[in-house]
Amino acid sequence: MPKPDHASSLGEYHIGDSIRLLNGKLGRRLSGKVQLILTSPPFPLNNKKSYGNLTGELYRDWFVSLADIFAELLTPDGSIVIELGNSWIPGRPVQSLLHLESLIGFVNAPNADLRLCQQFICYNPARIPSPAQWVTIQRIRATDSYTNVWWIAKSDNPKADNTKVLRPYSKSMKSLLRRRSYNSGRRPSEHIISADGFLTDHGGSIPHNVFEMEPIAGTDDTRLPNAFRIANTNSNDYFTRMCREKGIAPHPARMPPGLASFFIQFLTDPGDIVLDPFSGSNTTGYVAELLNRKWVSIEKLQRYSEQARIRLEDPMLAKAQE
Repeated sequence: MPKPDHASSLGEYHIGDSIRLLNGKLGRRLSGKVQLILTSPPFPLNNKKSYGNLTGELYRDWFVSLADIFAELLTPDGSIVIELGNSWIPGRPVQSLLHLESLIGFVNAPNADLRLCQQFICYNPARIPSPAQWVTIQRIRATDSYTNVWWIAKSDNPKADNTKVLRPYSKSMKSLLRRRSYNSGRRPSEHIISADGFLTDHGGSIPHNVFEMEPIAGTDDTRLPNAFRIANTNSNDYFTRMCREKGIAPHPARMPPGLASFFIQFLTDPGDIVLDPFSGSNTTGYVAELLNRKWVSIEKLQRYSEQARIRLEDPMLAKAQE
């Protein structure tokens, strides 16, 4: 059995190639036991980044090859959640279909028996305008400000519960609940709104499949799901402070902790196993630990191990276990 680089009472962080490890003893130990594979693999970029990524057809073939491996690890009602960015054709102001081809090939892998449950959009207005050549220099494209998050499973009915990720009610809904009345009746769409269908306080509204890291309209209140209580853009959280104090450049493609929190709460229960095969600084493991889930993380590059250790030293974890 491969020895983890470091571990906690709930999880373990491994250094190595994820395909090799998951095709070996670690994969055999996890086979059929993983409730959620939550990951942000290297995106299909035009140029190689320091954290490692393939390009073109090599990327697509590599990505599709993951389907059989992942499917073997899942419980019968387990899920796979993958964050993927867009890609562009080199030297042209034209979007590539590579990320979509990769996704379709992954879901349609003949031996994996997977299906696409739902698409989510993670909108982040703070993203740097890109692709720079077409957006900020020639000014012929809009800023690419979102990533796709794909929810995939082996079953039509994987474990899921949206009542665990309700988002706060809007001001208008809170007002409706206080006054106990609203405009019911037939709508132009021919839908009939009952007189009491919206009077039950469920503790929040059903989450949307668009995650706003900041409100899209400036007049709107931020109503992220309750699961997003973990800061997404806080430049002074424990992890960022410690990296700054130690002179460490944080991983350049970190998953927002709130995003990980949403899907871990939505698709798992305490004690379930969450796997991140491309964990970087281990946001997934940190959030799983915070939410009392077991976790296994794999990272190819040794240099991110220290960052992963910093996450597990966060005082929030000790408070969560009190």
